[in-house]
Amino acid sequence: MNDLIFLGLNGYAWVTLLTLIAIIVWMIRRHQAPEVALLAGVTVLLVTGVVSEKEAMSGFGSEPVIIHAAFFVIIAALMQSGVLYWLTKHWLGNPRSYSNALWRLMLPVSALAAVLNSVNVVALFIDAVKIWSRKLNVPASKLLMPLSYAATFGGMCTLLGNSSNIVVAGLYMQESGEALNIFTPLVPGLVITVVGTMLVLLLHRQIPVRESPEQTFETTSDYTVELLVPTDNPAVAHTVAESGLMSVKGGSLVEIVRFDKEIIMPVSPTEYIMGGDRLIYAGQIAEILELKQTHGLVAADHHVWSLNEIDSNRKLRTAYVSFGSDLIGQRMAQATFESDHDVALVAVARGGHRVEGQPREVVLQAGDSLLLECPPKADEQLERENRRSLTFFQSHFVPTLGRRTVVAALFVALMFVASSTHLMPLMATTMLAAGLMMATGCCRMNNVSRYIDWELLLVLGSIVVLSQAITNAGIAEAIAAGVLSLCEDNPYMVMVMMCVVASLLSEFVSDVGACAIFFPIVWRQAMLMDCNPMPFVLSLMFSVAVSFATPLGSSTHMLIFGPGSFKFSDFARVGIVLHVVLLALCLVVVNLLYPLHT
Repeated sequence: MNDLIFLGLNGYAWVTLLTLIAIIVWMIRRHQAPEVALLAGVTVLLVTGVVSEKEAMSGFGSEPVIIHAAFFVIIAALMQSGVLYWLTKHWLGNPRSYSNALWRLMLPVSALAAVLNSVNVVALFIDAVKIWSRKLNVPASKLLMPLSYAATFGGMCTLLGNSSNIVVAGLYMQESGEALNIFTPLVPGLVITVVGTMLVLLLHRQIPVRESPEQTFETTSDYTVELLVPTDNPAVAHTVAESGLMSVKGGSLVEIVRFDKEIIMPVSPTEYIMGGDRLIYAGQIAEILELKQTHGLVAADHHVWSLNEIDSNRKLRTAYVSFGSDLIGQRMAQATFESDHDVALVAVARGGHRVEGQPREVVLQAGDSLLLECPPKADEQLERENRRSLTFFQSHFVPTLGRRTVVAALFVALMFVASSTHLMPLMATTMLAAGLMMATGCCRMNNVSRYIDWELLLVLGSIVVLSQAITNAGIAEAIAAGVLSLCEDNPYMVMVMMCVVASLLSEFVSDVGACAIFFPIVWRQAMLMDCNPMPFVLSLMFSVAVSFATPLGSSTHMLIFGPGSFKFSDFARVGIVLHVVLLALCLVVVNLLYPLHT
C-alpha cells in the first residue's frame, strides 16, 4: 500500500484515516459500547498491515492499561477496608445551606479525585450528595453537577486523577523513554481547580433545577405503572368499578391492554376485568404499588397464573440506563433483560417527567431512570451482571473499620511517596501497592473482579494501538507539516490550534480518545520545530480534560446524567464558560512554566 499515493498520503494512511473516522462516528452516536468500535478498528489496522502483531499486542500490555488494572485493585481495597467510607463520612459533614454545601463538597472531592481518579470519586459520592439534597431541600441536580466539575478539576492535578492523564504519560514514555512524575501536572492543575471552583460558585444559579428520579417515583402524580391481573385473581369477571381497580389515590386507571393486544382507552367503570389483563395506572408510585399488594396484582413482566407465584419479599431499586448500554433503542417488552435477571420494570422516568404509554413499550434512552422490582439479597450480583447496561447507586455496604483501614491508607500514601520521589516508576508502585493490598487481606480476592472495568482496559489498549497506527501511517507527520505551514511555523499558534481542535473533539468522543488521536501529531510538531515537547504534551493533557459542555465528553458527566435527570443541553449552560476560560488558562499557565525552547 506504500505505492498507492493519493493527495500526498499512501494506502496505509488512508486505511487509518477511514478507520479513525468510522470510530469517531461510532463513538459520537453512542448506540454501541466504545470498546467494540475501537477493537473493530484495531482489527482492521492489524489485518491491513498498518500495525504489526507485536504492536497490536503491546498496546494491551502498555503502561496505561497495567496502571489502570492495578489501580482497580487498589480502589477495591480502599472500598472493602473502609477507607473511602471513612472519608465520605467524616470529610463531608452536615452543611447548613446550599452555598456552604458547595464549598464542603467541591474542595474535598477535588482533593480525593487527584488521588483516587475522578470517575471513582464521583461514583462514590453520588449517594451522599442525594442525601444532602434531601436534607437541604434543594434539587440533587444543583449538587451533582458541581460534584462532576470538582472531580474533573482535581483529577487534572496528578497523573492518576484522569484516565487521559495516564494515557498521555504512557505515550510520552513510549516516545521519549522518560517517565513523567506523578505530580508533573500539579501546578497547572491547582490553578485550574481554584479558578474552576470559583467560576462554578459564581455561576451556580445557571445550574438547572431537575427533579431527581427518586423524588419523581415517590411523589409524582403523573407517572405510569403497568400491572398484570393473574388468572385466578378475584377481580376476574367483575367490572373495574366493582373490583376497586378504577382509581388510586393521586391517579387512575388510564388503559387496559388485553392478552390479544387489544387496547382499551379510556377505561369505562363498567369494563370487565379478564385474566392476563395489563392495567396501566398513572398516579403516585407508592399508592399504585400498595394497590398491587392489596388486590393481588403483579408486575407485568410475564403472565402469572396463581397468586401463590407472587414473591412478597422482592424490593424496588432505581437504575439508570448507561451511555453505550445495549438497552438503548430497545423496549423491555421485546428484550429478554427481565427474564434473564429475574427483575420486572415497574416505571420509567425521563428528565423528571412521565414517559407516555406502557412502561415496557417505552423505547429506552441513555439517562432514563428505571424503577425495577428485584429479588431480595441480589444487589451485588445484579450490579455486576448489568454494569454495562445499567448503573445502580443505592449501596448498603458499610465496611468494618479497623486494622485493614489503616494498612490500606498507609499503602496508598507510600505509593504516592515512592512515585513522586522517583524511588520507583508509577507502574511499579501501583502494581506493588495492589499486590500488598491483596497479600495483607485489605482486598478480598473473590470480590476484586466486580471493581475492574474490563471495558475501560480494552479501550485504553485499543487507544494506544490507534495512536501507534497514526504514527506508522505517516498521518501525524503529514498533519503536523500542514499545520506548521498554515501557522507559518509559529509554535504558539500551532499549539493553540491543535489544543482547540482536540478539546472540541473531546466533547464528543471522550478525553481518552482525543488525546490518543492528537498526541502523535503534537509530538511530531514539537520535533519538527525543535521545541521542548513538554508544553505541547501538557497543554494537550489539560485541553482534552476541560470538555464540560456535553455529557459525552466527560466520564463524570455520564455518571451523573441519570441520577440528576439532566437533559443533554443542561451541561452547556455552565460548561461552555468553563471550557473557554479554562482552556485559555491552561495554555497560558503551561507555557509560563515550561518554555518552548530550552
